[in-house]
Amino acid sequence: MKITTLFTGVFLFATIAMSAQDISEHALGLRLGDSDGFGAEISYQKSIGRYNRAEFDLGWRDSRNFDAFKLAGIYQWVHQLDGNFNWYYGVGGGLGSVDFEPGLNVEDEDGLFVFAAGDIGVEYNFDIPLLLSLDFRPEIGILGYDGFDNDFDFDIALGIRYQF
Repeated sequence: MKITTLFTGVFLFATIAMSAQDISEHALGLRLGDSDGFGAEISYQKSIGRYNRAEFDLGWRDSRNFDAFKLAGIYQWVHQLDGNFNWYYGVGGGLGSVDFEPGLNVEDEDGLFVFAAGDIGVEYNFDIPLLLSLDFRPEIGILGYDGFDNDFDFDIALGIRYQF
């Protein structure tokens, strides 16, 4: 009876370990979404452990009415769903700045802002070094620029990254 239990335990552990999928060491690409008006962001992911990684995103906007940038950093935990599908969640934050063009009749002032962010998403890891993801990143302004401070932003984005 003890040998059967031991054999079953070893078999289950080996099956789980074999189906576990390591995440890539580096991934670089674009994160395309709303991002509080920033649109596309350059996105970089760095693995920290077998199932953890850090993601850094830089978004900027140079328009006729304002210039802005936003830098976000998220710590993520990655779990396998099925086959090449993973799901992940994370926490982090960032900072940004916005400068409005002079002469515009806007209520908001220029300024720096700091925000906190969460992250949850699903990704597909192709057999080629391509990673597609869809994530939801709620952000809330902590301090700074009044147009972002105390504002809750729902950011949904599609990520396209090259893994290396």
